[in-house]
Amino acid sequence: MNNSPLMIEPALEKLCINTIRTLSMDAVQKADSGHPGAPMGLAPAAYVLWTQILKHNPNNPCWYDRDRFILSAGHASMLLYSLLHLTGYDVKLEDLMNFRQWESMTPGHPEYACSIGIETTTGPLGQGLANAVGMAMAERHLAATYNRPGFDIVDHYTYTMCGDGDLMEGVASEAASLAGHLGLGKLICIYDNNGITIEGKTDLAFTEDVAMRFKAYNWHVIKLDNGNDTGAIFKAIQDAKNEKDRPSIISVRTHIAYGSPHKQDTADAHGAPLGEEEVKLTKKALGWPEDKAFFVPEEALKLFRHSIDKGRDFEARWLRTFEDYKKSFPEPAQKWIDSMDGKFASGWEADLPEFKEAVATRAASGKVINSLAKNIPGLIGGSADLAPSNNTVINNAGDFQKGSYEARNIRFGVREHGMGGILNGMALHRGLIPYGGTFLVFSDYMRPSIRLAALMGLHVIYVFTHDSIALGEDGPTHQPIEHLSSLRLIPGLTVIRPSDATETAEAWRQAIVNSSGPTALILTRQKVPLIDRGKYAKADGLAKGGYVLADTPSKPDIIIIATGSEVSISLDAAAKLAEKGIQARVVSMPSVEMFEKNSVEYKQAVLSAGDIPRLIIEAGHPMSWERYAGFKGRIIGMTRFGASAPGGVLMKKFGFTADNIVQNAMEMVGKA
Repeated sequence: MNNSPLMIEPALEKLCINTIRTLSMDAVQKADSGHPGAPMGLAPAAYVLWTQILKHNPNNPCWYDRDRFILSAGHASMLLYSLLHLTGYDVKLEDLMNFRQWESMTPGHPEYACSIGIETTTGPLGQGLANAVGMAMAERHLAATYNRPGFDIVDHYTYTMCGDGDLMEGVASEAASLAGHLGLGKLICIYDNNGITIEGKTDLAFTEDVAMRFKAYNWHVIKLDNGNDTGAIFKAIQDAKNEKDRPSIISVRTHIAYGSPHKQDTADAHGAPLGEEEVKLTKKALGWPEDKAFFVPEEALKLFRHSIDKGRDFEARWLRTFEDYKKSFPEPAQKWIDSMDGKFASGWEADLPEFKEAVATRAASGKVINSLAKNIPGLIGGSADLAPSNNTVINNAGDFQKGSYEARNIRFGVREHGMGGILNGMALHRGLIPYGGTFLVFSDYMRPSIRLAALMGLHVIYVFTHDSIALGEDGPTHQPIEHLSSLRLIPGLTVIRPSDATETAEAWRQAIVNSSGPTALILTRQKVPLIDRGKYAKADGLAKGGYVLADTPSKPDIIIIATGSEVSISLDAAAKLAEKGIQARVVSMPSVEMFEKNSVEYKQAVLSAGDIPRLIIEAGHPMSWERYAGFKGRIIGMTRFGASAPGGVLMKKFGFTADNIVQNAMEMVGKA
C-alpha cells in the first residue's frame, strides 16, 4: 500500500485496515450470520475516508454541520459498526460481540440512530443512495437559504458506499439521475466494484458499463483498479471534493473477503460466515494472531481515536463561526436554529384558509400548502411529475434546480420510488419538512421508501391524490382499490382521508405537528361538498382520528362510518333515513391510526359498545374496516377493480350513493 498524504507508516495503515477486516469477520462468525466479504474488501477505502477525510465528531454524533456517511450496502453493516467503535462512538467492543442478537445496538442491517453515528436505516438495496441524494439536496438548500458571505454555516459533504446490488435497483437509478441533473457536487459515492453477488459473479445478470452510465447521468466518474491503494483512494476522494458542479462516483475495484485463502472473490463470502477454520487461515494470511477474536491493537486504536480530537476541533471552529454569524445575522440564525430543532415560529397556523365552497380536497390541500409555506420556511417538496394534478406547488417559490437551490419546488420527474427515498434523506438531514405527491395508485411504486420512513419515524408528508374510482375516465389502472388498506398496514404510518376542504386543513395541521412519523394525506380529484360546520361537528375532531359528525337526539338505530368523499354522501343518507323514522349517527373517520390512540371510553362513545349495527362506507377495499363492522355490521366497499367512465357514474354503479346506503341501513335495522 502507498503511504497516505498524512505520511502514516505503511505497517500502521495495514494494521488499522486489518483491524476492520478481522473485527468484521469475527462478529459475523460469532453470530453465525451476516456478510463478512464486503467489509473486508472495503476496509481500505473506509479507513481512508473515516480517518483522513470525513468531518465528524464522535463526541457529538448529531452535530449539525458534520459530513453525512451512508452505508447504502447495508448488509456490510459490520464495516460501519467497526468504524464507529474504533473512532470513538458509543459502540463498545461488547456491542460488536453481540452482533445480530436480541436488543443489540448492532442489528443485522444498520438502523437509524444518530446518537451513535448511524445516519439512516439501510439494507433494502438502493435506498441508501437515494437517501444520500436527499441529504445532499437538503445541504444545498439550507446553504443557499442561510449562508452569507464569509459565513458558510452549512458546508458539508454527503458520502455513501454502495455495491453492485444497489446499482441494479431502480430506486438508485432514479435518484442518481436526478442528482446528476441537479449538479449535486457535494455528493460522493464510493462504489464497491467487487464483481460478486449472492448467486455468483455479477456478469450472470449485470454486464453494463457502470462508468458510462453515470457519465450519462452527468456524474464525475473516477475509476480505481486497486482497492488496497490508500494513496490513490485519498487522491480520488479529494478530486471528487474538488468537482463542484457534478456528483462523483469512485469505482473501486475491490476483492470480496480480501485475505481469505479459499473464499476471496467468491460468492461464498457474500452472505455467510467464513467458518472457524477459514477465519484462522485468513488471519494467518493477514499476519494476525490466529486465536485472538475481536483483537484491537493499541497502536491501531490510538490512530483511529484521533478522530475524537479532530472532531472536537471541527465543531469548535464551526461554533466560533456560528457565534459570529448570529451577531451579524440574528434573524436568519434564529430561523436556522428553529428549523434544525424542528420548531415553528408562533402563529404558524395563522394563515390556514377558511373554505366557503365545494372544492376537491386536492385543491384545498394546495391552498393549505401555500398558507403553511409562508410561516414554515422548512416546508419543501414537489411531485413525481404531477404537480398540476396533485396541487403541490408553492407559489412564487421557484424551482429547485442547479444554481437555484434556495427554491422550494422540487421537480422529481416520473420517479416515485426515487422521490420516496430522497424525501427520507431530506428528513434525516434535519432542517426541513419534505413532502411529495403522486396519485394514490402509484404509492405502490414508492412503498419500500414509505415503509422505511415509518420504520425510522421520519417527518415526511405524502400527498396522494385521485383517491378512488371517482377519479373516473382514466380507468382501473389509475383507480386505487387496495391501497388505503395496504397503507394502513404499515406500522407507524398515519393515513388521513379528509371529508372536505375544512377537514383537509385540519389534516395538514396534524401532519405538521406529527413529527414522530410519516403522514399520508389521501385526497380527491373530484369536488366534494363543503360540510356545514354550523350544523355539524367542527372539523377539529379530526385530531381524534374519528368523531361524531352528526348525531341523533336519542339512541341511534344505526351508526354510519365513512371517510373522504363518502362522508357527505352518508350525511345525505342519514337525512333520508330520518324521514323514514330511522335515526342514524354519522361518524367521520379520516384516520384509523389516530382513532386507535384514543381511550376505550372515547372509542365506545363514538361507536357505541357494539349493540348498535354499524354500516361503513369507503370507496376502497374493505379489509381495514372489518374490526369496526363487527358481526352486525356491513361494509360498502370495493372488492374488484374499477372501470373507465365518468366518476359520478362509477360511484353510482358501485353503490356509493345515498340511496344504496339507505337501503342497506334499512335492511340492517329490519325495516327494509
